[in-house]
Amino acid sequence: MEQKKEEGQPGKKHASFMYSMKAVAWSFFGLRRKRDFDQDEAKLNPVHVIVAALLGAACFIGLLITIVKFVVAK
Repeated sequence: MEQKKEEGQPGKKHASFMYSMKAVAWSFFGLRRKRDFDQDEAKLNPVHVIVAALLGAACFIGLLITIVKFVVAK
């Protein structure tokens, strides 16, 4: 039988959470190169990507609310 590779094996290296944050930030702007996307597909941890996307969305919404409050206050 063929054994499945576990996440902890040395052959597959996962990226850090900050790398995931950077990838998500660039993706929000739509500025990802195909080469970077292919690298990310192999390295990124899906849980890190989900958490980074939620944090990014929360920051974006907070920024929009702050801008609206600043403009309406005048």
